[in-house]
Amino acid sequence: MKIYYYTFGCKVNQYETENLRQKLSSQGYETVNEPGCADICIINTCTVTARSDSKFKQLLHRIKRAAPDSMIVVTGCFAQAFPEKAHELDGCHIITGTSKQEIPLLIQEYLRDKKPIIRIGKHEKGEAFQPMENKPSAAKTRAYVKIQDGCDQYCSYCIIPYARGHIRSKPIDELKKEVQGLARGGYKEVVLTGINLCCYGKDFVDGTRLVDAVEAACEVQGIERVRLSSMEPEMLLDEDIELMSRLEKLCPQFHLSLQSGCDKTLKKMNRKYTCAQYKELCLKLRRAFPDCVITTDVMVGFAGETDEDFMQTMEFVKEIGFERVHIFPYSVRKGTAAEKFDGQVQKQVKQQRAQQLEKVCGQIRREFLLSNVGRKVKVLFEKEKGDGFHRGYTMNYTPVAVKQTNDCSWRWQTRTVTITGVEGDFCIAQAEE
Repeated sequence: MKIYYYTFGCKVNQYETENLRQKLSSQGYETVNEPGCADICIINTCTVTARSDSKFKQLLHRIKRAAPDSMIVVTGCFAQAFPEKAHELDGCHIITGTSKQEIPLLIQEYLRDKKPIIRIGKHEKGEAFQPMENKPSAAKTRAYVKIQDGCDQYCSYCIIPYARGHIRSKPIDELKKEVQGLARGGYKEVVLTGINLCCYGKDFVDGTRLVDAVEAACEVQGIERVRLSSMEPEMLLDEDIELMSRLEKLCPQFHLSLQSGCDKTLKKMNRKYTCAQYKELCLKLRRAFPDCVITTDVMVGFAGETDEDFMQTMEFVKEIGFERVHIFPYSVRKGTAAEKFDGQVQKQVKQQRAQQLEKVCGQIRREFLLSNVGRKVKVLFEKEKGDGFHRGYTMNYTPVAVKQTNDCSWRWQTRTVTITGVEGDFCIAQAEE
C-alpha cells in the first residue's frame, strides 16, 4: 500500500513523521509524494497558532477531494490539545494524539474492522520518553535527533504543554546510539531538538543536563557538527555556557526564544526572564563563542500590547542585533490563560507591526551577511537545487552559495571558501583551489 505524509510545525514533528515513515516502510508500505496516488494519507498536525489549525483543515479538504477513497490518519498536537474538535472532524478514519507509536497497529486494526478509530491518550506525570530512533535517509544532509519532549512552563499564550504533556528526556545511551548510527550513514551534522530543549535531563535523578547530551553527541566519531535547536533563555546556566564553549564541534548558533522586548509584555506572557537578563545572556554567549550567531522568535500584538510596548520590542531587537528573527502575530488559543485577557489587538494592527518589524530585521540581516565579505569559512554543503550553485552552511549557520563549474556534487562535503559578496539571503563565495 502507498502512503502520503504531510507534516505541519516544528522539527520535533518532522522527526516523528520520519520515524513513523521508516517504521511503515520497513513493513512494506511505499511512500508517495501526492495524495492522489495514496491508499493512506497521514497528517501530522501542529496547533501552536490558529493559523496552523486553519491550514490543517484546508489540507484535509484538499486530500478528501484528491483521494476520496484513501484512508485518512490525523495525528499530532491538534487532536491532543483539542480532542473535542478532533471528534468533530468528518471523513477521518484514524485520529490519534501526539503518541504516534501505535499508528502502524491502528492502520492494521482499521483495515481489519473497517471501523473509524479515535484514540487520544492522556499525558501523565512521570510518563517515559517514547523510544524513537531515526535511521539515515538519503534525502537529508542534516539529521535531527529528538532528545526531549513536553513542557511545564505554561506561558500564558501557549497550548503546547497541554498537547505535549510534562517534560521527559531521551536517555544518554539511546541518544549516543542514534547519533552513532547517523554517523555510520554518512551524516556530518546533527541537530539536537525538543519541545523545551533546555529542560533536557530535569526528569532524571542523576543531575544530567543538556550539556551532557551535547557532550555525548560531540564524542561520536564521524560527526563534525552538533547544533542546538530553539532554547528558552532563562535555562542556560553560566556553568553550562563555559562547558559548551570547550566543545569544538558545537555550532556557535543559538536560537533563544524572546517573544517580546518589553518587560510588561513578558510578565503577562508568563515568561521567566526580563529584557536585561536576556541581554546579559546574549553578551555571555558572544563572549564565550567566537563568531556567535543569535536568532530568535518575536510575537507581535499580544493581548494588551500598546504602540509604546511594541516600540520597546523593536528597539530591543535593534540593540541585540539578532542575525535572524522569526516574526509572527499573536494568535488566541482556546484553553490558555491569555484567551481571557483584555486588550486583544486588532488583526490589522498586528499585521502592520509585523511588517514594520520585518523591515527592521531585514536591514539587520543584510548588514550581518555583508559583514562576512572577505572572510574565509568552512561550509558543509547540501544537496544542489539545480540553480547552478552549491549551497551550504557555516558552523554559525550563515548560508553560502558557490557557483558550480561542473556537474560534480559537493553534497556532504566540507570545504573552505572565501566570501566575496551577498545575493538575496545568501553569501556568495569562491572555493579554495
